Amino acid sequence: MATPASSARLPVALYALTAGAFGIGTTEFVIMGLLTQVANDLGVTVAAAGLLISGYALGVFVGAPLLTLATGKLPRKAVLVGLMVVFTLGNLACALAPDYATLMAARVVTSLAHGTFFGVGAVVATGLVAADRKASAISIMFTGLTVATLLGVPAGAWLGLHFGWRATFWAVAAIGVVAIGVIATLVPRDDGPREAPRIATEIAAVAKAPVLLGLAMTVLGFGGVFTVYTYIEPILLQVTRLSEASVSPVLLVFGVGMILGNVLGGRLADRRLATSLLVTLAALAVVLAVFGVAMTSAPAIIAATGMLGVAAFATVSPMQLWVLQKAGDAGGTLASSLNIGAFNLGNAFGAWLGGVVIVHGGGLASVGWVAAIVTLAGLGVAVLAIRSARGRPVVPHVACPAA
Repeated sequence: MATPASSARLPVALYALTAGAFGIGTTEFVIMGLLTQVANDLGVTVAAAGLLISGYALGVFVGAPLLTLATGKLPRKAVLVGLMVVFTLGNLACALAPDYATLMAARVVTSLAHGTFFGVGAVVATGLVAADRKASAISIMFTGLTVATLLGVPAGAWLGLHFGWRATFWAVAAIGVVAIGVIATLVPRDDGPREAPRIATEIAAVAKAPVLLGLAMTVLGFGGVFTVYTYIEPILLQVTRLSEASVSPVLLVFGVGMILGNVLGGRLADRRLATSLLVTLAALAVVLAVFGVAMTSAPAIIAATGMLGVAAFATVSPMQLWVLQKAGDAGGTLASSLNIGAFNLGNAFGAWLGGVVIVHGGGLASVGWVAAIVTLAGLGVAVLAIRSARGRPVVPHVACPAA
């Protein structure tokens, strides 16, 4: 790969990674603006349609470590291009799926590219820049996810509204073709096959307490986001009583918030990583609680949706950089991919938990409160991870007074 860039300048190859992230982010999130259409067309409930998000997320969680280990000795650029091919074919299968089971299977196939793309991409991104810009480089790549939410998801919802949900997946497949060309053209070539660390060495590197706690922090911290955001469309339609045409503009507000939060989180993590973890997770828990209160008011829910975008993606770069740093060079790629899997396990858990609350709990109006509790649990794990990294006991010793 190229020599790391100076801190004053970021290489164009980062933006090629952003293009791939845009395509992957679009296919991951766009289903949220199509839940009602998919449910009606395929004859399933909204909660069952929400499981299409859980299935995708679980595919990422399983596929990320397996594909990362399987491709460990291959040139990273070739891996990135190959993963985008899998992504494109998976979206074509989604567009052609005749029933719910086939759509679920196609979503899982598509998801296999996700975790390893971001895991390998994060390693490539940090290798292209100087030490003081590593978190910012990760945030640039993840900007593709935020732009996907800003443009791709509302556009996908609009396409679904006017041309049917299948048209959205055809469009995402076209994005995949473009991303393949951009990555093949702009990402620097590797110098042939590389000597990857032995699998046992990589596993040992990620088995350290700060890394494992970091992965748990990601699952719980980000899980709160999808407890709410999975069901944003039915919340807007059934609780806030907005029109179908209003869904896309509200998703656009969320996307703007994501871009702001992504940049903010990268800058905070470059300065003080541990502090950024605590601050961003605490802020996210507060915003999720506010979201639970704001659902019955249109102006309030729009503002809360923007705040949720900021708070959610301010956590991403700090959590990703944490596991990269704590795993070290020996386990960086595997830890990076595992953490992408952890984000998606959080997504799957959140989507499932939100569905349980809707069906068996307090309904759509209660998901914000439950989401805040989940993220608070992630904040508690973050405290334990920081203590562990500093060599302090995870459970503080409390001396018992003499009898």
